[in-house]
Amino acid sequence: MVKCGRPCKGDEQQSRDRLLDAALQLFLEHGYGNLSMETIARDARVSLRTIYSQFGGKAGLFGALMRRCSDQFIASLADDCALEEALLIFGRQFLFRITRPDVMRMRAILIGESPRFPDLATQFYEQGPQRTLDKLAQFFSRHQQAGAMVKLDPHFLADQFVSALRSERLQRLQLGLEPAPDEAEIEQWVRQAVSLFLQGCALAEP
Repeated sequence: MVKCGRPCKGDEQQSRDRLLDAALQLFLEHGYGNLSMETIARDARVSLRTIYSQFGGKAGLFGALMRRCSDQFIASLADDCALEEALLIFGRQFLFRITRPDVMRMRAILIGESPRFPDLATQFYEQGPQRTLDKLAQFFSRHQQAGAMVKLDPHFLADQFVSALRSERLQRLQLGLEPAPDEAEIEQWVRQAVSLFLQGCALAEP
């Protein structure tokens, strides 16, 4: 018997992922301003109405791509391991994701087109960097309450930690002056950044 009605949750997620995958490739090919919603709908095999109802428009769709990327390292922030190990796990995921060539290209698209499309910049920042900083601040606040970190503004600590992770090397990658780092290079990069950060704000475990 053919089942009617709404698709099950798994089917909905697969449809959403297919739409986001198609949109990612199209943004990389055409940029933001030159890409029509009709093209996205056609390639993703969904209706325009579906895109607008789920994402509100092209800027919301771009923001959803940023949120999906940030999900992959935010989810790694765990409270069930030591502070240093938790930051190492997060740092590996964070640097691996943001240094991939596709992500570098998406950042280039954003930088080039955000002056013409302020909604694009807003969606990117709220769903990517701001969301990551907020989650890190909450994480640091919990460790401050446990007596493991100095009593500085946790949002300041989050900003400093992300800045330590990205470092000047991210700009060299963005400019194409060096290749994407492999896992061994990321491991060394993360360990140095985490060590330096904790020397400034970690307290002896109670």
